[in-house]
Amino acid sequence: MISSAYKSLYVFFNLCPSGVRTNYLLIAQFLITGQKFQLFELKPAPQNCLHTIHKEYKLGSIMKVFCGRANPTTGSVEWLEEDENYDYHQEIARSCYADMLHDKDRNVKYYQGIRAAVNRVKERGEKAIVLDIGTGTGLLSMMAVTAGADFCYAIEVFTPMAIAAVKIVEKNGFSDKIKVINKHSTEVTVGPDGDMQCRANILITELFDTELIGEGALPSYEHAHKYLVQEGGEAVPHRARVYAQLVESKRMWSWNKLFPVHIQAEDDEKIIVFPSEIENCPGVPSVYDIQLNQVPQSDFTVLSDVVTMFSVDFSKQVNSSSTYYTAKLEPIKSGMAQVILSWWDVDMDPSGTIKCTMAPSWIQPISNDVQWRDHWMQCVYFLPNEEPVFQGENVYLTAYRDEYSVWYKLQKARNEEDKKDAYVGSPLCSCQAHLLWNRPRFGELNDQNRTNQYIQALMTVLEKDSICLCISDGSLLPLLAQYLGAEKVFTVENSAVSHCLMEKIFKANHVADKIKIIEKRPELLTASDLEDKKVSVLIGEPFFTTSLLPWHNLYFLYARTAVAAHLTNSVTVLPQSASLYMMVVEFKDLWRIRSPCGTCEGFDVHIMDDMIKNSLNFRESKEAEPHPLWEYPCKSLSDPQEVMTFDFRLTVPQHTLSTDGSVNLLRPGKSHGAVLWMEYHLTADISVSTGLVQISDEKGNCKWNPHCKQAVYFFSSALEPETLTDFPSAITYAINFNPKMGEIAMSFKPLS
Repeated sequence: MISSAYKSLYVFFNLCPSGVRTNYLLIAQFLITGQKFQLFELKPAPQNCLHTIHKEYKLGSIMKVFCGRANPTTGSVEWLEEDENYDYHQEIARSCYADMLHDKDRNVKYYQGIRAAVNRVKERGEKAIVLDIGTGTGLLSMMAVTAGADFCYAIEVFTPMAIAAVKIVEKNGFSDKIKVINKHSTEVTVGPDGDMQCRANILITELFDTELIGEGALPSYEHAHKYLVQEGGEAVPHRARVYAQLVESKRMWSWNKLFPVHIQAEDDEKIIVFPSEIENCPGVPSVYDIQLNQVPQSDFTVLSDVVTMFSVDFSKQVNSSSTYYTAKLEPIKSGMAQVILSWWDVDMDPSGTIKCTMAPSWIQPISNDVQWRDHWMQCVYFLPNEEPVFQGENVYLTAYRDEYSVWYKLQKARNEEDKKDAYVGSPLCSCQAHLLWNRPRFGELNDQNRTNQYIQALMTVLEKDSICLCISDGSLLPLLAQYLGAEKVFTVENSAVSHCLMEKIFKANHVADKIKIIEKRPELLTASDLEDKKVSVLIGEPFFTTSLLPWHNLYFLYARTAVAAHLTNSVTVLPQSASLYMMVVEFKDLWRIRSPCGTCEGFDVHIMDDMIKNSLNFRESKEAEPHPLWEYPCKSLSDPQEVMTFDFRLTVPQHTLSTDGSVNLLRPGKSHGAVLWMEYHLTADISVSTGLVQISDEKGNCKWNPHCKQAVYFFSSALEPETLTDFPSAITYAINFNPKMGEIAMSFKPLS
């Protein structure tokens, strides 16, 4: 029994579409006194709290957390008791600390820049006092002291990381020269009784993300220069520049706009169109950060040279206020301007001789060995609408920014009045499609080849008297079924957003009176919802916005079970079944994000490795994690193997499904992990894969479905240093599906 008078309830609401890399949530914090609930604070929530409800309570000196999770597979809410540091462990386990420590180029350039800055201060006859904002492991602070700094204030707001930094600093023998301050930099005080005895004359930071400013670098710099750093001091990095290039790309444009869908049935062709509201919608303001090097250059046409959009001098006072920058472009080729590719670089010193760049490989000199990194990638921005540009006719590209984000607008040549630019706020989705579907989902809906497979499958199962029920989030299958001759089509939509959006699409195609939208969870369906008709064809892609791992879309099986009473005895289910596949792979680079570092530039960071390993040992973090493998090259070491099948013609099984066996390794290489994906068998001879598309050559290089994330289970043993003689000959596996929890548990073991 909980006797504490004070309890806090955090309710997390997901305000962004599933899969967007930056999620915004809202925490409603309530003070509970008896039966009264008083709302007393609203604040942004951390990204790692997605899909959770936390209820904290204190028993003696032990803090426990009940975590309520919306199970994406079963659709139910589960309550689990977790340690009070549960969220911290999830943040650490899925962090990019290891990736940063393995980023040799970043580390070397920072070290060079820090040495140069310390030398310049020493040459002026001053003591070198360093302020390191966002110290993380304390690596940059230790570099500064090794370079000759007299003292370093290392600021880290994330408490577990600050504790680790203290230990790492102590282990490396720098405790007398480095003070770790567990605060946000804006809370740090300066003075005899403050956190810092005096202002620093060297400012070191690593507050950057793929967009440069997305982690709040600008306001942090602005505050530091006002209150924490001496005027005229040094900064590492010294400056940053943001670059942009205008391109035409049907593939990238398909991530933001919907194309007409062609339905070829016998001698008749019909076209699914989308409302002008969707066509004219500017989309969502969030950047699409990707590994741009993995997009073939044949997938886009360069329309302009690279231009510098803006720069920031970090050694001077920084202004974080919203503003804009305009650059004149002279198109080098005519085409449709659709997308802005963008990246940044930093100069670690005032002269710009020490440079770290995020430029894609085709921009960098051929002699450069391009550093792989996942914590900084490249940016894809979508123009509000595509615009024709013509070779030699100038256009004007404007980059707008606030404290945390950037967006773009393209204009034709302007008269004097037009040149009086005004700040334009960030784009907002007005059509709701960008709120429901993420960028890969747009690409999936625009994949005509994939759609054709569903058309062919539907043509084989539909009859003129078919009563269809579709269970998927925001699917075009109801339209396909109606166009292909079903007598009546019902579709279940779980949210008001998807209901509203699909209603607009059905109206645009003049079938709103022929397709009935039911805004209910499947288990709440009634006979009257279905107009007292029995469903003869149950269809689904399946796709659900809450799914992160491939098997989360098995929610279709649970939904199928929930509506069993509304199905005919001879019901046709499409897809009829799904298979779980696995394959052992060697990654070219992705392994680095989970690999221990040991030492970094001569500093012992084993404590960080142990910290990550400890967090990975938490229940949820032991499982596979989702990655879009089209961005991360790998080669297959085994053949793909079907390990489990789920029959959608039957209801959810009552007992655990288990399978075990082994896969032989056919090629030499380091077995970094297993990749798992689902393949949906629409009919007996038509299947759609969410994973492997093909093994493209004898070396085992893989081609993956670009619209889906695959599950990656990293083998911890393979991430440690090995010799060639350590390669196993086979991998054994044991995989279990718990139908009550909707979870798949797995284990793997190498065989010599």
